[in-house]
Amino acid sequence: MYDIIYIGGGLNYAGAIVAAKNGKKVALIERDLKQLGGICLHKGCIPSKMFLHYSNLVYESRNEIVEGEVKLNMKTLFEKKEALLESVTKVVQKQCSHFELLEGDAKVVAPHKVEVNGKILESEYIVIGTGSSPFVPNEIQCNSEDIITSNDVLNLQELPSKVAIYGTGAIGLEMTSFFVTAGVEVTLIDREDAMLKHAHSKIQDAMKLQLEKLGVNFLNNHAIKSAKSTKKGVHITFEDKSSIYMPLLLVATGRRANVDVIACEDIVIARGIVTDEQFETSLEKHYAIGDCNAKLQLAHAARAEALYVTNKILGKKPKVLNLEHVVKFIHTLPMSYAVVGKTKSQLLKENIAYKESLVTLNQFTYSVYNHASHGVMVSYIDDEGFILGAEILAPHAEELIATVAMGLAGEMDVSQAKRTILAHPTFSEALERTFYKL
Repeated sequence: MYDIIYIGGGLNYAGAIVAAKNGKKVALIERDLKQLGGICLHKGCIPSKMFLHYSNLVYESRNEIVEGEVKLNMKTLFEKKEALLESVTKVVQKQCSHFELLEGDAKVVAPHKVEVNGKILESEYIVIGTGSSPFVPNEIQCNSEDIITSNDVLNLQELPSKVAIYGTGAIGLEMTSFFVTAGVEVTLIDREDAMLKHAHSKIQDAMKLQLEKLGVNFLNNHAIKSAKSTKKGVHITFEDKSSIYMPLLLVATGRRANVDVIACEDIVIARGIVTDEQFETSLEKHYAIGDCNAKLQLAHAARAEALYVTNKILGKKPKVLNLEHVVKFIHTLPMSYAVVGKTKSQLLKENIAYKESLVTLNQFTYSVYNHASHGVMVSYIDDEGFILGAEILAPHAEELIATVAMGLAGEMDVSQAKRTILAHPTFSEALERTFYKL
């Protein structure tokens, strides 16, 4: 009998560490203990940002000031990535030494009961954090060789001459940035024409212009009818009956919550495992955090949810998380997109009165040599002057947006924001200017 069983070894492990250090009898069940740390560490945000870091070095070298040609050595990058992940996994394993680690496929088979490796474990509380998996449309035959998903792309040890990327969500746009800045010819396929469809229209236009300047080829309104591996390459046929051949197709059509862990009718499943605002499922004392609850597919959100649930179980009465205050970003190059709080599309949809302040980065000399002349920053406040949110397209937008995130957490109004004096020359002063214009 355990106090808490955590299922899934992604960011769920953060909660298990806290629970064990507070004297609870804890078990964490992970399908593959070599993958402890989850998708983010092994197949997601850590290795992908590493790849983007090095491809950006190649991109930055392509100018009249730097002489010579710079190329990515993918084999060396792959080895460097593997060494990093092995090292970090050992650190995570050491942090998990205060509780029981079990390897196997877990199922919640009844209230407070988990089946793993043919045994039934019992626990007062169960915290499910089984993550998500790439969604692949039925018409596409993935083979992890020339038709791949995000799980495979970071294992490439040589660059293709060309790549087609299907999907314009975070993964599709980030991998488009990686390949094109590394020197690969990229065709970005969108079943609609909806890149960053929830972002401010000025940011949508600027993102498309950025990708066009990098040399990305666009195939909008091209839904794939079939994709098969052939001797000539991947044969991609579209619904309009046109077709192309590509040496590599990356399928980036989103991710779906992993809900196979549920074998108990008391827990409701919809898009993911259904929970309330405190991440409790329809079964009392059973929680679902991270991607599997389909609320927000971000590692830092999963960690915050795991810690919130754990502290709630420990009786510490944590403040309910506001998921709108979680920073969301897409690490494109050379400028990335970040948002926190309300976006313009949300404000309009929810009929909330607001004031908007937009500043373009071409007003700042700093943008000239940072490939940011088309950058945009937008801030929003309500009728009483309180900050509602911001959207940023700029180099390192994911870092710049932190100022707004802290302002939201501290319930800051625009008069307080105006008293902040930010550094020059930086892009943060553009954010400062958005507040001064309100």
